[in-house]
Amino acid sequence: MICFGIVTDAHYADITVRGIRYYRESMAKMAECVAFMNDRKVDFLVEVGDFKDEGTPALEKDTLKYLEDIERVFGRFDGKRYHVLGNHDLDSISKEQFLSRVENTGIAARSKYYSFDMKGLHFVVLDANYRADGSDYDHGNFDWWYSNIPSNQLDWLRKDLASTPKPTIVFVHQRLDGKGDHTVRNAAQVRRILQESRRTLAVFQGHDHVGHYSSIEGIHYYTLKAMVDGSGADNSSYAIVEVQTDHSITVTGYRRAENRNFYPQMNAN
Repeated sequence: MICFGIVTDAHYADITVRGIRYYRESMAKMAECVAFMNDRKVDFLVEVGDFKDEGTPALEKDTLKYLEDIERVFGRFDGKRYHVLGNHDLDSISKEQFLSRVENTGIAARSKYYSFDMKGLHFVVLDANYRADGSDYDHGNFDWWYSNIPSNQLDWLRKDLASTPKPTIVFVHQRLDGKGDHTVRNAAQVRRILQESRRTLAVFQGHDHVGHYSSIEGIHYYTLKAMVDGSGADNSSYAIVEVQTDHSITVTGYRRAENRNFYPQMNAN
C-alpha cells in the first residue's frame, strides 16, 4: 500500500560530544538518510522528534540556528516530509518557534498535532510535550520524564479516528507502551482510544534511544533507535516501513536500526 521512511533523535547541535551523543555528526548522518530515502523513492519521510539540541549555555539564537541547519538537510528529501515534536525540540525555544521553521507537507502552519491520509491509510501525529497542568513545554520549562497528552488532544484524537474508516498508523515521540520514564504518563488513556478505534495498526516512537518493541491489544509499538548515539556512519539509525494490502508491516532497519515484521492482529477496516 505504502512505503515511508522514519528517523528519530538526531539531536543535532554544533557542540562537543556528551557521553555517547555525537551531536555534530548528526548532520552527516541525516544527509545519508535523506539521500538513501530519495534513492528508494519512499512516499514520505517523517522524523519522530528531538530533531535538534542545545549548547551550554543554552542560547536561543544558537538553538534556532541548529534547527534551521538540520531542517535544511532534511529538506533535501524530494517528497513529502513531516515532523513530530520531541522534548529537546523545546529545550530553549517554543513550539511556535520550532514549527515556524520546519515544513510539514500539506499541514496547517504551527499545527502541534495533526493527521493526513495517503494511499488508503490514515496517519496521526501526536504531541506529548505538555506538563501535568496541560501547558506546553517551552524554553526548557519541563521535566523530560513527565510527558502528557492533555484532554483536548485526546478529544481531538477520538474524533479524528472516528472520522475515518482507513487503517491508521500513529507517530509520537515519547513511548505509549511501558511504564518507565520514557513513557507518556497517561499512555494507558491514549492506548485505550487507539484500541477502541479498531483500526490502529501500529505506533512508531522515539525518545528511548536504545529502541524497543511491544504488542498490546493487537497494536504494534516500535521504538526506533536514536541517530545521535555513537560516532561514525555505522552508528546511525533509520528505517523504511512498508505496509502491505493485507495490513502486514515490514520494518527494514539500516545501520543500527532493527528489522521487524508485524502481522495484523485486529480488524482494521
